[in-house]
This record gives sequence, C-alpha cells and structure tokens, in this order.
Amino acid sequence: MNDPALICKSPAKLNLFLHITGRRPDGYHELQTLFQLVDLCDTLEFEVPGQILPGLLSLRCDDPDVPLDNNLVLRAARRLREVAGLPDASASIYLHKRIPAGAGLGGGSSDAATTLLALNKLWDIHLSQPQLCDIGLELGADVPLFIQGESAWAEGVGEILEPMELPRHHYLIIWPGVTVSTAEIFSQESLTRDSTAIKIADFLAGTVRNDCEPIVRRLYPEVDEAFNWLGQYGQARLTGTGSCVFVSFENVADAETALAKVPDRFMGFVATGLDKSPALPAI
Repeated sequence: MNDPALICKSPAKLNLFLHITGRRPDGYHELQTLFQLVDLCDTLEFEVPGQILPGLLSLRCDDPDVPLDNNLVLRAARRLREVAGLPDASASIYLHKRIPAGAGLGGGSSDAATTLLALNKLWDIHLSQPQLCDIGLELGADVPLFIQGESAWAEGVGEILEPMELPRHHYLIIWPGVTVSTAEIFSQESLTRDSTAIKIADFLAGTVRNDCEPIVRRLYPEVDEAFNWLGQYGQARLTGTGSCVFVSFENVADAETALAKVPDRFMGFVATGLDKSPALPAI
C-alpha cells in the first residue's frame, strides 16, 4: 500500500487477574478483571480510495495464517459503515500482525477498535466514544477497552471500565504455540462461576487469580509446560483464557535476560505496561 492515509498502533492487553462472578440468562459471563495495556502492538495502515472504488472494503495481512474473510477488522468496518448510513464508504487496510491470535492478548479486539477509531475519522462520521463503544461491544467484550485506550478495572462482561494508572512493569510473555478457544473454556462445567466480587484493595493485597487457569492447564499441556518454565522467574499468570502466560519484572534488563533463555518450542516477547494506548485517531 502506497502512502497510507493513516497508520495506527493496536496494543495488546494482559489480564492481571480474572474472576468469574456469575452467568447471565443470555449465557454471557459476569467477571472482574484488571486490563493492563502493553506495548506489544499490531500496526494497521488505512487508505480511503474515495470515488474510484466506492463501497470496496479490502484487508491484507503480512501473516498468511490470519483469516481475512470474517476478520474482526472487516466486521468493524462494515458495521461502522452500516451505522453511519454510508454504503459507498470504502477503505483499503493492511494489517501488520505481531500479536499472536487466540492467545488471550486481545489482538483481534484491539485491531477492531483501531479500525472503528480510524474510519470514524477518515470517513468524517464523528461518532462519540460511547457510540463507538456500543458498536465495539457488538463485536467483542474487549473492544470497548481498546476504544477507550486506557488500562482499566473492568466488570460486567468486561465493558464497565474504570481507568487505572498502574505501577510501571515489564512483562515476559510466552506464547506456547497453541490457540485456546474462549468459547470452549467458558463452556466447561468445572469452570468456577461464583467468585466473590472484590475491591481494588484486594488486588493490591495479592488475593487474586485467574479462574480459567486450572482448566486451560489441564486441557492444553503446552500451556502447563509454559507455566512450569516461567515460574522460575516469579508468579506466572494466564492472560484471559490463554494461551499466553506472563510474569512481571520491575527491571526491563532482567526481563530481556529471561527472554534470551526461552526454549525454542515457545515464542517469547518482552512488553512494557502502558497507562494509555499509543496515539490513536482523535474522535
């Protein structure tokens, strides 16, 4: 793509804990979590062809394993166009993929949020942040987080967000090479669904966990193996329903030293926590 009209970074997230507090009649799970944005990012390039190709929405990606037909990026673009009543609005999008898919890092949701923000600007729609969050929630529970673009305490299905400034940590993240189905994990009968709601003070005191961890470790031996290896550096934790496992460091050099020792069977990343997303299109 030549001279993209807009280039945006889409950050990943970590769940510093994940408690499932109930199940709604519609099947969605109520939860509490703390979302930490990190500087492991996908990059999206947007170009608007204008009158030359009215109505065309195209997506390309540098990762051949990323499915394009029903990608959240295109779904976000189509839904925004529908809400705005602009059937001829067009866009050509190129996705540089770095965040592993199906890893609990929110890459697809982040890319969808960035698409909504970028095209809201490029198509001169001027929807408000709450309006974009409503669209984003139709696409996925994590999308509003990335639209708001701040690390946050979350409740509901993950859409009730209270921005938080967190101590600056660096994270060694291990992707064990497997994709975990969120639907599969949330359908397990043995999943804890009645965790007691906690306060932020309880998190700060360390009385938290990820309710999905026991099931994911049992069903995915590769994740369990990543836990066992990473545990030598501190308390290893699962993000979301996985498959990524992470541990925090106060010093980036220590994280980089540990990264150099990650076994070849895993893929490792060092990422730094962010209070706010990298610069996104203004609403």
